[in-house]
Amino acid sequence: MAKPLRFRRSHESWSADRVDAQLLRDLDENIGATASSPWFKPPSGYDARRFDMDNGDTALFAWDDDGAWWMGNTETPKALWRTNKQSFAEAPSEVSRWAERELLAELHEEAPWLADYPYVSWFFLPVFCSKDGRETTRAFFKEHAAGFPDADAEDALAFYESFLETGVFDDERHVMAGKLGTSEFLDVARANGAMGEFNAAWLLSEAGYEVTPEIEVTTGHSLDYRADREGEHGVLVEVTRPVPTNDRSANSPIRAIKETAATKTNGQLEAHGGGAVLFVDCSSFPDDEWHRIRGERPEVGHRPAVVFRVRPDESIEGYTKGSVPLDIPQL
Repeated sequence: MAKPLRFRRSHESWSADRVDAQLLRDLDENIGATASSPWFKPPSGYDARRFDMDNGDTALFAWDDDGAWWMGNTETPKALWRTNKQSFAEAPSEVSRWAERELLAELHEEAPWLADYPYVSWFFLPVFCSKDGRETTRAFFKEHAAGFPDADAEDALAFYESFLETGVFDDERHVMAGKLGTSEFLDVARANGAMGEFNAAWLLSEAGYEVTPEIEVTTGHSLDYRADREGEHGVLVEVTRPVPTNDRSANSPIRAIKETAATKTNGQLEAHGGGAVLFVDCSSFPDDEWHRIRGERPEVGHRPAVVFRVRPDESIEGYTKGSVPLDIPQL
């Protein structure tokens, strides 16, 4: 499975003739390609080419006196095989901004329904334009309303647009966007699980906490978040998102959340030895199944725990188990 889009950094000397001889020729012979001027003016001091492949792939190449940067959702030409990879944040800012303009324009041309959500478009660009995941990640938002049952895609997009434009994950964009996956086959349960982490972060942010993802602990595991608020000790958080009953073998929503929580309590949380709060995101459940969970308030095999369900209109319901060291007034 291909990874989210990243640059390849070349430290060699490049010229227009070498680009044609070693990049264009290689691509054209293998999959069919044409080279042209980029849609947008490259950064000052750089030359650039845009490559459009016969199969719909795209690649960008910019070079100056210090080397070059390649980005593409296609095969890598042989001349660049041994180059190092860099995320958008690691590459020079002017190169990243140029590449993002090119890719965002293409994304909105191919998926115009995303144009009204510029922050979602930008944040998930590394997967929306990835080699294997560009169709599936877009379909997840458009056809599955980003995991919200009985909701319009527009409402789901507006919810995440409002949250992400706060800049909450700007510094961790590559990691967080990559959680959505880049497979050519859409795994809705996995994608839902990824968005469960965003939902938990939204809930914590609404309560006034700063969330930092991927916290390494002494057991060698990483927990999803540390939640910090001024004057309080940081709290470790692990998130799980059960699959609704109609999509799994469990014959009741109560059993579904218990089975899913058990994979965490018997894994990272057990190894960690306590001290972390388990967030169980039930946003995938339709109203009837959620109402049963809310009514019975079942244990989830771990304390402290937060069981919640969020809707795209920012309404939130849920309950806690045990002594949760977080102040979440919405529940």
